[in-house]
Amino acid sequence: MDIVEEKKEVKTETATPKKSFSKKGFFRKRSVTRAQVHVLCTYNNTKVTITDMRGEVLGWASSGSLGFKGSKKSTPFAATLVAQKALEKTARFNIKEVEIFIKGVGGGREASARAIGNAGIQINRIKDVTPVPHNGCRPKKPRRV
Repeated sequence: MDIVEEKKEVKTETATPKKSFSKKGFFRKRSVTRAQVHVLCTYNNTKVTITDMRGEVLGWASSGSLGFKGSKKSTPFAATLVAQKALEKTARFNIKEVEIFIKGVGGGREASARAIGNAGIQINRIKDVTPVPHNGCRPKKPRRV
């Protein structure tokens, strides 16, 4: 009996080169001239998120991350510093004009928008996107005595 040996084909690595992933592609130099600023002002905190026009986050800051504690987080002063910090984080994107979307009822609503304007960035639009209930919850049924 003859035993037939089969030759296995050996794939060489040069046929399909492996892709190398690095963080350089993520942190590449990118110029975003127009951006959106989303400001969330609650009774307890103020958050500012800067995104490009597609909604991809470029940078963010909150008054809690800046070291404010307790009731000081929701002050207009804290909101000013939060907006400045978020703009510092996104300075490498060369943002020239922004649209501001403000949500919430906190004290830092106007202060954050004013801080963005004072930074030398042109504000195209300020829009209030606070959710408002149109009819509210269903009322309780009347009590039968």
